[in-house]
Amino acid sequence: MDISFKINGEKFNYRVCAIMIDHDKILAMHDERSPYYYLPGGRVMMGETAEQAVIREVEEELGVTPKIIRPLWLNQAFFKEDVDGLNYHELCVYFLMDITNTNLLSQGGKFTLKEGQRRHDFEWLPFERLKDEYFYPLFLKKEIYNLPLTFTIRVEQE
Repeated sequence: MDISFKINGEKFNYRVCAIMIDHDKILAMHDERSPYYYLPGGRVMMGETAEQAVIREVEEELGVTPKIIRPLWLNQAFFKEDVDGLNYHELCVYFLMDITNTNLLSQGGKFTLKEGQRRHDFEWLPFERLKDEYFYPLFLKKEIYNLPLTFTIRVEQE
């Protein structure tokens, strides 16, 4: 059961999003219902950690299993959703993901995947395009420039 509920025409969501970066590009997506770009991810289920949820969502949407490098942001947002017209109160944890052992970088600039009946269009958006694109979350249009461009990946062995 997703941690999401409606009260008096408003909706609360607890979500996770995956930040997947290749040089100066971020992997974004959209679908037939959404006129805007957004990040891969989804709702956290009851009893599931945010870390488990972001891995599950990326597996469902992209068919790959990334590794989490670290959480980047916890964002609280209040907005009116363009698709369903509801007012949202959303908590979202954003995770920086390691995709080096996946095939995402070889997919090209744009690619499409199906999840059941839904089609997801993915695109590696250059950072500089974010300011002009219809893209959510809005704060990322500026914060993406505050990330270091190189990341250290720590591998733990037992």
